[in-house]
Amino acid sequence: MYTIVKANKEDIELIRNLCFQVWPQTYSAIISQKQIDYMLDMMYSPASLDNQMDNGAEFVIVYTHETPVGFASYQQVEPDLYKLHKLYVLSSQQGKGTGRLLVDYIINEMKKNGANALQLQVNKHNKARIFYEKIGFKIIKDFVFDIGNGYVMDDYVMEKKL
Repeated sequence: MYTIVKANKEDIELIRNLCFQVWPQTYSAIISQKQIDYMLDMMYSPASLDNQMDNGAEFVIVYTHETPVGFASYQQVEPDLYKLHKLYVLSSQQGKGTGRLLVDYIINEMKKNGANALQLQVNKHNKARIFYEKIGFKIIKDFVFDIGNGYVMDDYVMEKKL
């Protein structure tokens, strides 16, 4: 049985713990370890997560039998548009519907506010792109995002219309 719980600042260490379990296996074949370290510090330091929450990002954690197995972050960016900032599920849970459950939860939350589209960015070489396509996202553009320190994110922007 899965349970999704809205996270708050007391959950920052749990989010970081989940992230550090998922990120190395997700990105080690795609980007350098130095870039992984830079991005983890940039996006997942306690101060960064605290700032994201202060600036409107909603975080949710998914549990199975009281064990945390993944998390997501999303935010309203326009009256009818949300952005899925983060979606990470432990490898032991991938392929079991956990990611889809998180996306469906977010879509239901968005609909309450009248939104009609959800966008995300995914690395062009990340196998998660196939997952997103299976659940209805379409590539709307590719883009190289400068993230500082000489690094970029070479991503697809994907969108799911509701």
